[in-house]
Amino acid sequence: MMLMNKIHIFMHFIAVSLGYTDMYQIDDRKGFGRRFDGIGGISGGGATSKLLINYPEPQRSEILDYLFKPNFGASLHILKVEIGGDGQSTDGTEASHMHNADDENYQRGYEWWLMVEAKKRNPDIKIYGLPWSFPGWLNPMGERNPYRFPKLTAGYVIKWIKGAAKFYNVTVDYIGIWNEKKYDSTYIKTLRNELNKAGLRHVKIVAPDMVRKDTWAICKDILKDPELAQAVDYIGSHYPGTITTKDGIKTGKPLWASEDYSTFNDLVGGGCWARILNQNFVNGNITATISWNLIAAYYDSLPYTRDGLMTAESPWSGSYVVESPIWLGAHTTQFTQIGWNYYRHGYGSGHFVYGGSYVSLASPDGKHLTIIIETMSHDHSKCIRPPLPQYNVKKQTVKFQIKGQFAGINMLQMWKSQLRFDNMPSTFFKKLNPVKVIDGEFTLDLDIDDVITLTTLNTGNKGSHPSPPPVKDFPLPYMENFEKYNEHEEPYNFAQQTGSFEVIDLGEGHGKVMRQMVTQIPIYWCAAEKLNFATNYIGSQKWSDIYVQVDAKLGDTNSTDGYFVAARIFEGGCKLIDSTGIFFFVYPESQRFVVTGNIAQSVIHKLGPTGKLNVKGWNTLSLLIKDGSAVGSINDKFLFNITVADFKTHGFAGVGTSSWGIADFDNFVLRNAKEGEKIMNKMKRD
Repeated sequence: MMLMNKIHIFMHFIAVSLGYTDMYQIDDRKGFGRRFDGIGGISGGGATSKLLINYPEPQRSEILDYLFKPNFGASLHILKVEIGGDGQSTDGTEASHMHNADDENYQRGYEWWLMVEAKKRNPDIKIYGLPWSFPGWLNPMGERNPYRFPKLTAGYVIKWIKGAAKFYNVTVDYIGIWNEKKYDSTYIKTLRNELNKAGLRHVKIVAPDMVRKDTWAICKDILKDPELAQAVDYIGSHYPGTITTKDGIKTGKPLWASEDYSTFNDLVGGGCWARILNQNFVNGNITATISWNLIAAYYDSLPYTRDGLMTAESPWSGSYVVESPIWLGAHTTQFTQIGWNYYRHGYGSGHFVYGGSYVSLASPDGKHLTIIIETMSHDHSKCIRPPLPQYNVKKQTVKFQIKGQFAGINMLQMWKSQLRFDNMPSTFFKKLNPVKVIDGEFTLDLDIDDVITLTTLNTGNKGSHPSPPPVKDFPLPYMENFEKYNEHEEPYNFAQQTGSFEVIDLGEGHGKVMRQMVTQIPIYWCAAEKLNFATNYIGSQKWSDIYVQVDAKLGDTNSTDGYFVAARIFEGGCKLIDSTGIFFFVYPESQRFVVTGNIAQSVIHKLGPTGKLNVKGWNTLSLLIKDGSAVGSINDKFLFNITVADFKTHGFAGVGTSSWGIADFDNFVLRNAKEGEKIMNKMKRD
């Protein structure tokens, strides 16, 4: 193979020196390759769209246009969402529609809203649901295993699918198993049978949604198990590195990169996205590619900052950024649709001799042809994973020859992007003069780091909205009494890291509060839940000196044993368990408090009695961090003034519980340290 490549390159050199160029065929006379299944984005895995819902108008609608509106921006074909399971799933937790077996609610979270908004802009967009975690009641044995009772888990998922249809008129098209965790063949077959019984035969199963080599193990099982083969409609791999396996091809199933990209969305991230959108098919026969994540709408110091197709992490200012992946993906999404057909390898899809790739697709009615070309260089298109083998790209002149049903066309519309890394401005999704096709042939000069679309369609458009406002810091002072929300909504700006917090109306005697709802450990996705209590962040990881205050109350039933207020919380996501910070825990029933230097409570700064508290009533916790000191009070009574370690210098503010169980929070206040010091100076002291 290497000898043949060297001969090809040598012959190409001779041809170029004689004035010739490489010829590439676009020929459908022997039929097409695989069916194109679309390009999409993932909201979830987890809480990656958290800050989007509370953007002000018109900015919120503008952002949604860039993501979903056809022939405007990313124009995505697929929206994949997390089926919330009350567990940490990367950047936060997403609420389950069933916190317990007797609970069923479809107003929680923001994925319902996002699906509706996507469908509003593009009724043809496909919806794909996948759990990252599951509520703990699905395994009464207390195991981290959602498959022990397969009918129970299948019923839970089916209720989510039916809830989307009943309450939001959203049809779910695809359903997954368990994100990046071991699949269970019995569960997959049970899920298929239960879907059929529930009248949901149209819902297709994607499995196993695992990373690279772990994905392809299912192919061997599919090849030897006819019932499993019948149950699985699509084989979904995460970060396949543009390659698949022989067994994957043998199954005859469509092969998807059901999670891919996950790369910082600068120019290199855009190059990554452009390269894999082409080469997933060219190298691996992969027919759908879905980005994790859809939009970086979470606090920027949480894990995988800006790993979205665009960025919207400042709802209090309305600022957002349309990043390079939006426009590089548009080269494919605006000129294709699910159901188009790829051209076969060597007959319209393949690699160029001097680097880069091309794919051709035709509409099923035979009316339209689209060709997408990319020449992304190695260092300018690295994805976060897997490692990218070394290769070279050079400037080149290529010649295409069209044969078959499109041989008679005389013109192709041309759109071009070019990434520049030489301090010159990049070009994104620019419409150029059409390319003339003479006797089925045309020639192009390709530069390095180009993306080009050639198409018979005239519908492309680089949409635009007015420039968004400038970014601002999180506003202080900040006060939240939760009265503006509907029941079961998740309060804005709070980024729950374990547990699930929603607004509950206590009635005329008090009004609305934020309640922590999870009463047992979920079937978790990562180690954060090993803390065995709920946490909720807000603000900025850059904060050092800050004042935090909240009213807290134990639940009347299924209560936690305590609650906390905190500042300088440094870690979030799956690393939450290792976070430092200043945590002020209060245990009303035992009338004691503990101040710790980390969330795991292994570093104790201070502990002691609180004095008399309202055991089942409301108590006001106040915490001031200023310079190297932490000052705390409860119900306006001074409790401590301590020196804290130098390494705990900055982080989020937050509240939470000290165990799984219900607790209510109200009248949350953030102030700068100077204002907080004035408040603390008025506290009662013994």
